[in-house]
Amino acid sequence: MITKDLKQIPNYIVNKIKNLDSENRLLGNNGTTYYSYFTKFKGDLTQITVACKTKDKQWFCKQVVVRPLHSEVCYVKDIEYSLFGYTTGWYNQAIGCYNPRTTDTRWCDAPTKYYNLYVKIINKSYIQKQSKYKYSAINQYPYLDLFKYLRIYEEYPQTEYLVKMKLSQFATNKTILKLIGKDKNFRKWIVANKEILQNKYGRYNYISAQDILYAYKNKISILEAQQINKAIKELNEEYIFKAHLKNIIKRNEVVKFYKYLNKNHADCNSYWDYLKACQNLNLDITEETIKYPKDFVRMHDLRIDEYEKIKLLEDEKARKELYKNFKQIANKYLSLERLLIKDDYVCIIAKSPAELKHEGQILHHCVGRMNYDQKFVREESLIFFIRNRLSPNTPFVTLEYSLRNHKILQCYAEHNTKPNEAVLEFVNKKWLPYANRKLKKLVA
Repeated sequence: MITKDLKQIPNYIVNKIKNLDSENRLLGNNGTTYYSYFTKFKGDLTQITVACKTKDKQWFCKQVVVRPLHSEVCYVKDIEYSLFGYTTGWYNQAIGCYNPRTTDTRWCDAPTKYYNLYVKIINKSYIQKQSKYKYSAINQYPYLDLFKYLRIYEEYPQTEYLVKMKLSQFATNKTILKLIGKDKNFRKWIVANKEILQNKYGRYNYISAQDILYAYKNKISILEAQQINKAIKELNEEYIFKAHLKNIIKRNEVVKFYKYLNKNHADCNSYWDYLKACQNLNLDITEETIKYPKDFVRMHDLRIDEYEKIKLLEDEKARKELYKNFKQIANKYLSLERLLIKDDYVCIIAKSPAELKHEGQILHHCVGRMNYDQKFVREESLIFFIRNRLSPNTPFVTLEYSLRNHKILQCYAEHNTKPNEAVLEFVNKKWLPYANRKLKKLVA
C-alpha cells in the first residue's frame, strides 16, 4: 500500500539509533526497544517509529509505525497495541515465533491515537529545517508529543511565545491561546506573572489553565485562584456538600461560601453541624445573618450548645417514657416467668432497658443494642433471662420470644454460642409450653 512511497531508514539515522540502542542494552534492556525519526512522506512531515532487537549478538531494526502529521490514520506493520503496551513480531527476521497479529509483510491502516509511541526522537532538528516550522520554537518544546504542538502552532502561532517564556505546559491550551491572540492586557499579564507560572518558587504546584483564567478575570493572585478552584472542586466532590449543603449553598454562591469558610477557619463539616443546629432550633437558614454569621466560631458553639440542651431534654423525656412503657409491658407478661423449685433453671422476664444492656455486656452479645428494647415496648418480642436456680442474678442465657408466633426466635449463651443440652431441654420442653399456656389465658 505505501511501500513505493516509503523510503528505507537513512544510514545516518540507523547509525544514531544503533549507538543509542547499544547504550540502552548496557543498562540491561534486552527486549524490543523503540526510537523515532522525522522525514517527509507523501509531502507531509512524518514521524516513523523504528523497532530494534538484538539476538545472538546480531542487531536488527525495522520501521513499524508511519505517522503523518496531518492524517487521522497511521500505518503499522509487525506491531500490535494492547492495554499492556506494544508487541512487535520478529518472525520475518527469523528470530521470533509466528504470530498472525504481529507477522505481516503488508502495511495496515490504524487509528493514530493508538500508535503514538512516546520514544526517543533521533532528529528533532529536522522539523525546523522545514520553512513552515522554522520559527515554531520546537527545539525548546520539552514534551514528546511534538505533532500535537505543531498542529496547534499552525492554528495559533502565538504558542511560540509561551514556549520561549518556558511556559510550554500551557502552549497547547486553545483557550489561553485564543485570549493571548485577542487580548493585549492578557499578554501583558502573562509576562508579568511569568516567573510564577514557571513555578520557580515551588509554591504554585500544578497551576491549571482554569487557575490562570480565573486569576486574570477576577484580578486576584494566582495562588488565591488556585485555592478557590481547589475549594470549588472539593466542595463539589465532598459527600456532605452534595448530600446536604447543595440545597442551601447554590452553585453561583460557592466562591462566596469558600471565602467565608476560609476567613473563619471553618470547613464543610463544621458548617453543616452549625446549620443542623439552626434547623433544629427552627431558625431561618436562608436569612443572611444566620447563613453567614459574622463570628462563625462563636455562633457555631452557641447554636450547637442550644441544640444539645434541647436534645438532652428530649432524650431524657424519651428515656423516661421508654422505661415507663417497658416496665408496663414486663408487668403485663410477668406470668410467663417460670420460677419452680423443681427445675434446675429459672426463666425471668427483663424488667428494664438497663437490664438488657447489662445482660449484653456480661454475655458479650447485642441484646442491649439493636433496638430490642423498642421491639419489647411494641410487643413484637419479649426478652427473657435463663438463669441457674441457685444463682438467679448471674447472666447465663438470653432468650427472645415472639408474641405473634408463640415461638423462640433466639436463644444464646455467652458470645452468641449455643446453650448446653440441659438448658435447651428446659427451654423447649418445660418453659415454652408453660409460657404458651399462660399467654393463651392472658389474651383470652
